[in-house]
Amino acid sequence: MRGRQVSVPYEGDRVDVFAESEKSAVLAALATTAPGPTLDCYGGYVEILSKSAEFWVLRGIVPPGSVVPAHSHEDPEDFLILSGSQQVLVADGDQMVWRDANAGDYIRVPGDAIHAHRNVTDQPAIDLIITSPRLGRFFEEVGRPVTADMQPPTPEEVAGFVAKSAEFGYKLASVEENASYGIDLPVFSG
Repeated sequence: MRGRQVSVPYEGDRVDVFAESEKSAVLAALATTAPGPTLDCYGGYVEILSKSAEFWVLRGIVPPGSVVPAHSHEDPEDFLILSGSQQVLVADGDQMVWRDANAGDYIRVPGDAIHAHRNVTDQPAIDLIITSPRLGRFFEEVGRPVTADMQPPTPEEVAGFVAKSAEFGYKLASVEENASYGIDLPVFSG
């Protein structure tokens, strides 16, 4: 089904990222802002398209065969799947389940909701992401510029990512939690 909403269930008040902005502000910002560099954010790539005091607009890329491990953060995120398909880990009652998300689907992730993304296809999944300035700055600070000869992150880079995650309230699920969702994390040795 195209254009369906894949929503993460949430108990409590929803935070409306767009409460004080014009709905057309996203499109206007996209039309007038040159994109920033593509950043490797440890599982997916992010390109910053627009920054404002109210929200940031990003393009997210989940490469074929990659996974964004389970995590949560206080700030909400909205995803519009522009192309490709991916699976999104969401709560279904008291269980976490993988749901397919395809081009045209919308995903709303409220603050503090555990979620993950994985691409089990041979094509990249590309998302338009709307989030808070704080979460946008997190991606900007942890991201490594993508290069033609990109190497896997070093143990020191992973340690820096973990430290920066804690600083921004970006909560990483443990290796065991990820394994319970079918996510195998690499072992880093130094």
